[in-house]
Amino acid sequence: MAADNLLGDFLKARRGRIAPADAAVPAGGRRRVAGLRREELARLAGISEPYLVRLEQGIDRHPSPQVLRSLARALRLDADASAHLHALAAPAPVPPSRTAVSADVHRLLDAWADRPAYVRDRCFEVLAANKKARALAPLYEPGSNLARAVFLDPAARSLFPDWAEVAAQTAAALRAEADPRDPRTVRLVAELETDGEFRRLWTRHEARPARDDLKRFTHPVVGSLALRRQALTVGGAEQQVIIVYQATAGSPSEAALARLP
Repeated sequence: MAADNLLGDFLKARRGRIAPADAAVPAGGRRRVAGLRREELARLAGISEPYLVRLEQGIDRHPSPQVLRSLARALRLDADASAHLHALAAPAPVPPSRTAVSADVHRLLDAWADRPAYVRDRCFEVLAANKKARALAPLYEPGSNLARAVFLDPAARSLFPDWAEVAAQTAAALRAEADPRDPRTVRLVAELETDGEFRRLWTRHEARPARDDLKRFTHPVVGSLALRRQALTVGGAEQQVIIVYQATAGSPSEAALARLP
């Protein structure tokens, strides 16, 4: 992933996804682009076309909040994508130090003995995991990178019956959460781009942080599980995220989870 024109790449990609009809723009005969032309987006956002060119070419990288809000509205961005747009236009942050998982968080993970729980950073590296998480899947072993496992480990397609949905969520969460200017992120994305499906998803520029939702697993010993995921930020260590999986009380998934070692 090139880290030199992140804002411009995002604007061009999202401009290409807006159909003229959806933006009430006349088709105007033969078009060389599938989405909006630059002059059309500039008009919708209330900015000049030369200024939009400067943004897309990376000449101007820090537009005002007002311009960003206008662009987000014209590009029909949701709240997550709009937040990502603002982050791309902000000055490069100081790279965070790689803090260890605290003893208190380790104790918390172990206290959830009946449910899988682990800690990952925003580059999707697993930093710590309890016994139940490690029993659920090898990708939750500390030191594993979840994005790498989803796209480059064939076992993930057997683990997740909804693999295509999991892959799309993973790519969108990685874009939303990982700092694109961090060399670790650049190296990880370059490795993931050897996978065709990741390349397709990454070029869509979807940005959506991990949220509470239902995830299905197919475990080789206990069979099918449907678990509710909860994502929690670690206080005092904002680069760390706790993920906890829970089964509905009295469900077959709860029984299957209990059978995990």
